[in-house]
Amino acid sequence: QVQLVESGGGLVQPGGSLRLSCAASGSIYSIDSMGWYRQAPGKERELVANMPSGDITRYADSVKGRFTISRDGAKNTVYLQMNSLKPEDTAVYYCNSILSPTYDRRKPYWGQGTQVTVSS
Repeated sequence: QVQLVESGGGLVQPGGSLRLSCAASGSIYSIDSMGWYRQAPGKERELVANMPSGDITRYADSVKGRFTISRDGAKNTVYLQMNSLKPEDTAVYYCNSILSPTYDRRKPYWGQGTQVTVSS
C-alpha cells in the first residue's frame, strides 16, 4: 500500500517560518506529481503549490514569493518551505501525489494532513 506521511506543522508567530515534509512510501512504480493543498475552516481545499512534472513548479498567487516547493526524487519526498507566514495561512495542509503503484495504474493519493497555525 502507498502512504503519504506529512510532518513539520505547528504553531508559529506571524512573520515566522515553517518547513513541511511529505514522504511517499510503499509499493510505488513511479511518481508523476507531488504537491501541497490546504483547507481552512469553512473553506474549500485549495492548491498551495505543486510540482506537476520534473522541476516545474506552480504556486497559488497568495503564496508566491513566500513559499518554496522542492522535491527529492531519490527519497520520494516533497518539501514546502513557508516564510513570512500570515494568519491567513492558518489551515490544515495536505500532501498530494499522483503516482503509479503499478505500471498500469495511476491515481491520486493524499496524506492525513498537518495543522499549521499562524498566530501571535
